[in-house]
Parts: sequence; structure tokens; C-alpha cells
Amino acid sequence: MALITRLLLCAILLWPLLGQAATEVREFDNPVTEQRYRDLTATLRCPKCENQAIDDSESPIAGDMRERVYLQLQDGRSDKEILDFMVSRFGDYVLYNPRLEGRTLLLWGLPAGLVLLGALVVVLMVRARRRTSARDLSTEERARLDELINREKTE
Repeated sequence: MALITRLLLCAILLWPLLGQAATEVREFDNPVTEQRYRDLTATLRCPKCENQAIDDSESPIAGDMRERVYLQLQDGRSDKEILDFMVSRFGDYVLYNPRLEGRTLLLWGLPAGLVLLGALVVVLMVRARRRTSARDLSTEERARLDELINREKTE
């Protein structure tokens, strides 16, 4: 019984160290490069984790992407070159904000188009309502209304 207790106690004490073993440590020459690394890894989406940035993803592919970003920063590549490399390797999906191109125009233009369409529908509905409520009564409608008013007065 004492042996099991000791093993459990060791496991409990060593448990936090297991989480630290998977943490990646990157060394940078200057803080600007380190900030670029953080910005790039926060900008790129993990292909496996769907809507998670590679900087907080634990998947192996995200680790590979972080390593490639780090190596390219060490080689002196620009942010655009690194993003272009990632897009050529993994596709446009890795960008949280897709680039404005011919095939993404619908993606960028659809929200604005829907807002304009909605505003146009509202304007047309208001105009139509004003026209119908402002028109005069026909002679038949006026006679029927007078008849109803007179009937109410006599009762």
C-alpha cells in the first residue's frame, strides 16, 4: 500500500512538468523578430484544427508550421514571403483574412451587397406604404363610409 501511495504522490508532483516538456522555446536575436514571429503565428490558421491559430494549436502540423516560420525568420525573409510560402504549401485556408483576388471578391463584396440590398428593400417598402396610405377614397368607399357614420349617429 505504501508503494502505491508513493507512486501516486510522485505522479502528482511530476504532472506539471509533463506539460512544460511540450512547450517550444525559441531564441531570437532581437525583440522585433520575436514580435514578427508572434504576429505571424497568430495570423496563420492550423489546417487540422479548423479555427485555431498555429500559435496555440498542439497539432503536429501546427508545430511544423511554427518551425518553418521560425526558420524563415532566421533566414531573413519578409512577412509577405513567409505568408506566400505558407499559402503555396497549405492553401488559402491558412489565412484568417483571405487576400482580395478575383476568386475572393464574392467573399469580400457579399456583406456590403446584402446591406445595400436590404436598405433598398426598406426604402421601397416605405415608399409603397406612403403611396397606399395617402391616396383618396373612391366615391364608392366615401359613400360606404358616410353610410356607416350616419348609421352610428342614428343608433
